[in-house]
Amino acid sequence: MLGMILLEILSTKGAAALGAGLVAVGAGMGLGKIGSAAMDSMARQPESIGKVQTAMIIIGALVEGVSLFAVVVCLLAG
Repeated sequence: MLGMILLEILSTKGAAALGAGLVAVGAGMGLGKIGSAAMDSMARQPESIGKVQTAMIIIGALVEGVSLFAVVVCLLAG
């Protein structure tokens, strides 16, 4: 029964929604990891806060751009 339900979801537009949801979760986890690592490095070396913060913002923007592109592709494919 569950297999039939999953098959029905994946064979319709549900696959696009599932893909978009996975992209959102992955992007959230990635941004959380970036923020966590940046805070750790800033706490260890306070003199490098400016460089770490700049790199964190740039990487975060790249992750957001890729995730937005992936969500658009998922929704257009469905």
